[in-house]
Amino acid sequence: MTEKRKVIVNIDDQEYTVIGDESEEYIHNIASYVDEKIKEITSKNRRLNRSMAAILAAFTIADQYYKTYTELEELKEYVKEPLKELEEIKSEYKENKDKLNELKEERDKFKKDLKDINKDKESKNKKIIQYEEALKLKEEELNNTQKIINQLQNKLFENQIELVQTKKELNEIKKDYNK
Repeated sequence: MTEKRKVIVNIDDQEYTVIGDESEEYIHNIASYVDEKIKEITSKNRRLNRSMAAILAAFTIADQYYKTYTELEELKEYVKEPLKELEEIKSEYKENKDKLNELKEERDKFKKDLKDINKDKESKNKKIIQYEEALKLKEEELNNTQKIINQLQNKLFENQIELVQTKKELNEIKKDYNK
């Protein structure tokens, strides 16, 4: 609960005690405004007594208040649609911001996935190079083995020919010996 203040003010050369919740400065400013309005009215018509001047000042202040209040209500009505649009824009902004954050998270996930894929690709490329080198060695080994097989087949063929010739010679020698 706010603290009530007693403030002594001077309006139209009369002292009044005002009790209010506002600051002392605020209360003095209001009193000063009322005092100025009364003095303004009495300066225009010196024949007015105090109560008439106070009533006319109250009327002038009420007129200003009513015009200001009406203008405020018109402004409130005028800003309703822009405020509604602002709320919609804020809502869209929040949605877009949330969507942007989701997209950033998705982008980061894709970056991580791409990094993992690149690591996996690099690992597989290294294995491919190792397999290619191993294949090359095996092919060289196979070529060398094929050469040895060819040499052995040639040697076998030569040995078979030699065996056939030797058998033939042996058969001839047997024939000559048997005669």
